[in-house]
Amino acid sequence: MTKKTIGILTSGGDAPGMNPAVRAVARTAMQHDCRVIGISNGYDGIFDGLTEELGTRSLASIIDRGGTILQSSRCKRMYTPEGVDHARRRLQELGIQGLIVLGGDGSLTGARELAKRGMPVVGIPASIDNDLAGTEMAIGVDTATNTIMQLVDRIRDTARSHRRCFLIEVMGRNSGYLALTTAISSGASVAVIPEYRYNMERIIEVLHRRFQDARDNSIVLLAEGVCGAEMFMERMKAAVPEGEFEQEVRITVLGHVQRGGIPTHFDRMLGARFGEMAVMGLLASETGCMTALSKGRTTLIDLDMVIGKKKHPAPELIRLARNLQVEYGDAVEL
Repeated sequence: MTKKTIGILTSGGDAPGMNPAVRAVARTAMQHDCRVIGISNGYDGIFDGLTEELGTRSLASIIDRGGTILQSSRCKRMYTPEGVDHARRRLQELGIQGLIVLGGDGSLTGARELAKRGMPVVGIPASIDNDLAGTEMAIGVDTATNTIMQLVDRIRDTARSHRRCFLIEVMGRNSGYLALTTAISSGASVAVIPEYRYNMERIIEVLHRRFQDARDNSIVLLAEGVCGAEMFMERMKAAVPEGEFEQEVRITVLGHVQRGGIPTHFDRMLGARFGEMAVMGLLASETGCMTALSKGRTTLIDLDMVIGKKKHPAPELIRLARNLQVEYGDAVEL
């Protein structure tokens, strides 16, 4: 009997926990007598034939590594119907009978298009922004939030020492999850997120009141999806009548350090759970779906319910921020 061949690729931005997911996919597939083909460099690897069978040797010592051993890219050739058709033909030529795709909204859009063309596909959500609908958590989020929290804690040491306010820009193109949750966990004064309209006058009043009350250091966390830190600083200055703050304000842009690092226990477990679920889904003839975490349990959800859908901040997070006196903006979702 011919073994079933499953392909796996990682696409878009890397996320800590991708490697544990790849490992779980391969080990689960081997447990069920299937071959696993790793496709390098995202969807580009399909077109370029960058494939290698994954075995026990290639899976050794990857569970504690950040990033992705398969490497990743954003493939422009998948942006057109003709490109997707070509990718479908190439998968057939490569002998791949089922595909698992790890990535965010764009990557899973490609997975859905392949599924529409008859390719059995299961997606795994991997995005540190936690902006994918249908799942409570995506791979990489927990590690990224822990990294941000630890960096903010270190920056606060300098803020306290010099009576400064730090404006810290974090990732979050379409989602303020990272900024909002780490503002709560690090005791920041303000979280500026794309889902809510910020009130600059109120932000300045919060900072002024803290300074006058001898709480002479403050942290403002800014999601990059609102605007860059330099632009936000200019807007802050424009809102001050004299154009000068009573307190020194410094900018820190955390950048890609947020993506890297050893995956946390949670991300290793989530990667393992999603990887195993994806293989079991393919073996049960599921396609056009994504693994998801719902009320603590893993499940499969149709990609049509995920792609292009906006994920709003959980109401309890907004309530928590309000009750802990974290300024996040006017209660009007944008």
